[in-house]
Amino acid sequence: MTETTTTASQPTAATTSKHAVWFRGVAIAEAISWTGLLIGMLFKYVVSDNEIGVKIFGPIHGGIFVAYVLTVAVVRKPLRWSWPVTLLALAASIPPLFTWFFEMWAKRTNRLG
Repeated sequence: MTETTTTASQPTAATTSKHAVWFRGVAIAEAISWTGLLIGMLFKYVVSDNEIGVKIFGPIHGGIFVAYVLTVAVVRKPLRWSWPVTLLALAASIPPLFTWFFEMWAKRTNRLG
């Protein structure tokens, strides 16, 4: 009987899956928080001059944005992302909803393990 071993450069399926699930959750949360902030800004500047939505979603989005950037930094190696893919993931955090688009692309192109 042969024994298989994994090295640090070869992530196990469970590790890759855990990192992929974590990344997907944070990416989608970032997109949702962007949406909430955009709706809050719509009400503040266009509809009613009510800033409660911005006061609520501003800090939420800020925290999730930081979590997304940190998550990209943590999962890039276990998911074996090249530097261009990593930079694309980071750039996706700037325009609204692009983290969700990046997540869909990464899943479709098997970059989520």
